[in-house]
Amino acid sequence: METRKLAFLGLGVMGFPMAGHLARAGYSVTVYNRTASRAEKWLASMATAQKNSSALAPAAAAAGAGIVMMCVGNDDDVRAVALGPDGAVAAMQPGSILVDHTTASATVAREVHQAAAARGIGFLDAPVSGGQAGAENGKLTIMVGGDAETYAAAEPVLATYAKAVTLMGGPGSGQLTKMVNQICVAGLVQALSEGINFAARAGLDVEKVLDVIGKGAAQSWQMDNRGKTMAADQFNFGFAVD
Repeated sequence: METRKLAFLGLGVMGFPMAGHLARAGYSVTVYNRTASRAEKWLASMATAQKNSSALAPAAAAAGAGIVMMCVGNDDDVRAVALGPDGAVAAMQPGSILVDHTTASATVAREVHQAAAARGIGFLDAPVSGGQAGAENGKLTIMVGGDAETYAAAEPVLATYAKAVTLMGGPGSGQLTKMVNQICVAGLVQALSEGINFAARAGLDVEKVLDVIGKGAAQSWQMDNRGKTMAADQFNFGFAVD
């Protein structure tokens, strides 16, 4: 097991740039994606491609890695990629660490933690906030659940693509914190939608309205990053509602 050898499982909208930050920081990264062509595209995009590689199964990617990151779709995907017959946990060595960046349930986080712990593997549930732009710019906020020792070992690696990494408590705490985040975001998006609709119905220049109120107390990340696209009926953010 090499501390500079990492694996990243799941190269979607978020995972693709996150894995890229690791490679550019000098780590040797083995990637896995369910659609193999996506992994090949990632390899082709890396200037240091000779240090990196792809694998056709999570287990093959995770073998020998000191830290394995994953960012997939939902609870079922987490179970398949982490705990399935070709899952990462079966191939990981004692003392290695699995970090799950998926926005999933606290239940599945605790399930994976228990399975990993039985094999002497550390596990952190570590969902992220900041969207595609945050992933691309390396400015994500990561909320982490797990034990302090595992967190301390993984934090310098996670900081490669984050502006803030915070341990929130034991297993599942990262996912519970992300739920709080999503509740708050939902309220902000609803209020922003109502405001945009009101401005349009009142005959105001919506873009100008967003510009001026964005300089006052109504300003928010959602307004800055979603307001203009919402006003233009563009909702292709690449994330599932469920």
